Amino acid sequence: MAAEGEPTDVVKVFHLLVLSFSWGMQVWVSFIAGFALLRQVPRHTFGLVQSKLFPLYFYCLLGSNFINLVVYSGYHPRDLLDWHESVQMILYFVALILAGLNAQWFGPAATEVMFQMREVEKEHGLGNQIGLGSQKEDYAKLKEQDPKYKAYKSTFGRYHGLSSLCNLTGFICTTTNLIYTALNLSTI
Repeated sequence: MAAEGEPTDVVKVFHLLVLSFSWGMQVWVSFIAGFALLRQVPRHTFGLVQSKLFPLYFYCLLGSNFINLVVYSGYHPRDLLDWHESVQMILYFVALILAGLNAQWFGPAATEVMFQMREVEKEHGLGNQIGLGSQKEDYAKLKEQDPKYKAYKSTFGRYHGLSSLCNLTGFICTTTNLIYTALNLSTI
């Protein structure tokens, strides 16, 4: 039986399940689904799927990171933290902030610019090919000839890059927390 201030077995299992859910979702969405989908559907379909999937992904990630931080901080008072626990608390907080940035700012901004690029590409008969390689020259030519498209491409690259950096950093935070938790299961 847990003493006062110690998590019960139910809380420990819940915390581990939420942490595992976060990590598994990040692995699937970041490293598996996108690459598999990119090779199977036309480019514009891929963008449409991402525009529907990413908001749900970012908000699920935001929610699970919030739960992880609340549960962990609830059973690890700030005054009693050792340096390992302090690092873990910081990692939970960083993952939460980065998921929030993606959910509220970088994800929606990248999606909006992607749809603007998509309209220009449609006007030039691009975007229906599967994968990225078959019409590379046509995209490069469009970028050279259309300053509006070039600006969209640059803006999209910036938002997509920042979103990817936030996602990767959040993944590293979650992975580190999962490893630390696995190595210290008795002290969750």
